[in-house]
Amino acid sequence: MSQKYFGTDGIRGKVGEFPMTPDFVMKLGWAAGVVLAADGTKEVLVGKDTRASGYMLESALEAGLSAAGVNIALAGPIPTPAVAYLASTFRADAGVVISASHNPYYDNGIKFFGRSGSKLGSEQQQAIEEKLQYALENGIECVESGRLGKARRVEDASGRYIEFCKGTFPSDLSLEGLSIVVDSANGAAYKVAPSVFEELGAKVINIANTPNGVNINNECGATSLNALSKAVTTHKADLGIAVDGDADRIMFVDSDGDVVDGDEILFLMAREAKQAGYKGGVVGTLMSNLGLEMALKELDIPFERTKVGDRYVVEKLKETGWRIGGETSGHILNLDYAFTGDAIVAALQILAVVVKSEYSLKDLKAGMTKLPQCMVNVRHSDLDSVLDLNVVKEEVSRVEKALGSTGRLVLRKSGTEPLIRVMIEAIDENMAVSLANGLAETIRTN
Repeated sequence: MSQKYFGTDGIRGKVGEFPMTPDFVMKLGWAAGVVLAADGTKEVLVGKDTRASGYMLESALEAGLSAAGVNIALAGPIPTPAVAYLASTFRADAGVVISASHNPYYDNGIKFFGRSGSKLGSEQQQAIEEKLQYALENGIECVESGRLGKARRVEDASGRYIEFCKGTFPSDLSLEGLSIVVDSANGAAYKVAPSVFEELGAKVINIANTPNGVNINNECGATSLNALSKAVTTHKADLGIAVDGDADRIMFVDSDGDVVDGDEILFLMAREAKQAGYKGGVVGTLMSNLGLEMALKELDIPFERTKVGDRYVVEKLKETGWRIGGETSGHILNLDYAFTGDAIVAALQILAVVVKSEYSLKDLKAGMTKLPQCMVNVRHSDLDSVLDLNVVKEEVSRVEKALGSTGRLVLRKSGTEPLIRVMIEAIDENMAVSLANGLAETIRTN
């Protein structure tokens, strides 16, 4: 049975429009509470990012969970991975994050985590959807007054998470002598991220660390790196670090202000792990640059791809028994530390490589060469049929033959819009652009 509301990263939408309304979120809280309580859940830890709408949705979610007889521990603004970690340390049975991650302030979302810190599985999500549909059609059923869930504020959630992050950094190393620009995206990590790096000895220059409820991800953070690049070169810093609104995504820029993306971060992590005796491989996605695959092959490190979405990366990591995986966009996973993407922990792993090697980030990333990549979005009214047309199949064959073993074609149907995404990688940028545009035009005109 397909899921109507849960996407690859929880439930998300524009605030004030279905499903991101107080009524819907209250019923979602009730549905989740009923399902989780049946599995033994007594308390749920709730965190949020810095969006103004977080206060409203937090209250609605709290009401729904309480009506289902589940206690609530309110952690306030805190990164998504912090909720996944703290749910276990505070002895909560599950975690909920109110955030739309890298989206603009007018969006928001809800995502759930289980006891282990990983996102809820498909079966639990399906069960919640079924209860949610019942609530939308019939309203909620409140437990008797003596069994209503109680809410409490969590003291020093940020402090505990900061100590956890610092504990993932090698105890024999220090960040002293490093100058780092930190872009907190005016989001959930605006206090936590600078504190972690400063307490480990770095000189930190902060940008985008003054949230006001509507400036989250606004021309800042991991999806908008111009301000970070400029700040790094202006301050002559060693490097820059950007997280997104809920701090599960990480991007770097080097001393020249050039971007170091998720693929390059995975390469650096995997190479370091291999040198330390790691026997496993790396999991990427369909969008991971072919240059990453080629560089890992040279190091004799296995590589596998999944569908786009960090939950698919986690599933493949568990299936293979490997520890390292992630996405080009900066969702980086190391299962030695957490079962969800954690920007700060990933940043510390790369900083450890920089400190230990005594090389600059610019020099370290030179071990991997990214192939030019061209992406074209094609709007079409019949996504399923057009890819089965002979004329399209023939063009796909022509493109694949032209690319040979030194390039790659990916055709993806968008899950949210009537679009087909044409992505081509090739050794030559002009070739990638020409082939992508040609295939896109064939799809567009048929």
